[in-house]
Amino acid sequence: MMIAYRYDGTFAGFLTCVWDAMEGNIEPAAFLLSGGGATLWETREPAPDQGRARRLYSALAKRVSPEFQKMIARGFLTCLPEKELDLLALIRRGLREGDRVRLDLSDPVIARVNLALTKMWTEWDHLKGFVRFSDLDGFLVGEIEPKNRVLPLLAPHFAERYSGERLALYDRTHHELFLSHLGRWKLLPAEDFRMDPAGTEEQTFRAMWRKYYQTIAIEGRINPKCQSSHLPKRYRHVMTEFE
Repeated sequence: MMIAYRYDGTFAGFLTCVWDAMEGNIEPAAFLLSGGGATLWETREPAPDQGRARRLYSALAKRVSPEFQKMIARGFLTCLPEKELDLLALIRRGLREGDRVRLDLSDPVIARVNLALTKMWTEWDHLKGFVRFSDLDGFLVGEIEPKNRVLPLLAPHFAERYSGERLALYDRTHHELFLSHLGRWKLLPAEDFRMDPAGTEEQTFRAMWRKYYQTIAIEGRINPKCQSSHLPKRYRHVMTEFE
């Protein structure tokens, strides 16, 4: 009978399932989130085991390579459909054959993961410039709505760049909140997050920024198609100048 793994959505929970699958020589049909809908498959839901997760994660670097270890960790942050099955296949093959697996571009699994990683890093690079923070009672607060779970990758960048500020950045897609103060930061799950209404000073700054954005535009050279290639429309609804 085909088996589906249920887990809590964390990387440690995923690695615990990988350990269980390899230990029991199980080929899972799917990975599902805990508390999800019904399925026709028999399900297994091993409790997240931090010890096993750390041991397996360390083995990826020692027995394969640090680069392979990073690829698996970063691949877990992508929005690749059924990424868990692809990452499980790579882990099994990597532990068996070594780091040459990572360089095997003829492997469709490697091709899918590499493409997903490229798209994720592009989104990460875009959001470093497209994120807009608002000053709300001394806190710089912003929101993003990414396809990939890029907040853990953005967090060190913004914590260092605004090391003297108090920051809050919310990921609407993955319900995750980044908090930073004096360069120290953490990520927290947050099912719901609502920014307070902007005060008079913040509203003034927003209006000034929009005015500047409109003023520097050259009407005769407006090129929506070119603009869309440099500033995709899916980012605009959380940017001040497009409000």
